[in-house]
Amino acid sequence: MAKVKLKLKTHKGAAKRFKLTKKGKVIRGHAFARHILTSKASKRKRKLDQTTTVSAADVRHVRAMLPYGR
Repeated sequence: MAKVKLKLKTHKGAAKRFKLTKKGKVIRGHAFARHILTSKASKRKRKLDQTTTVSAADVRHVRAMLPYGR
């Protein structure tokens, strides 16, 4: 009987939060941009709307949750 290689499951919470670029970088959105926006400056709200890369320390953990690149 042949050994079957198991499929890896994608962590659905991570799949909704992170995206991989063509070069392999992991992209994420910013926190603190959903409510209580009146007390935040326009510049800050604009910056929070932009995406950014995941820190190098966390990339390994995110990739483990997204085995097929999402």
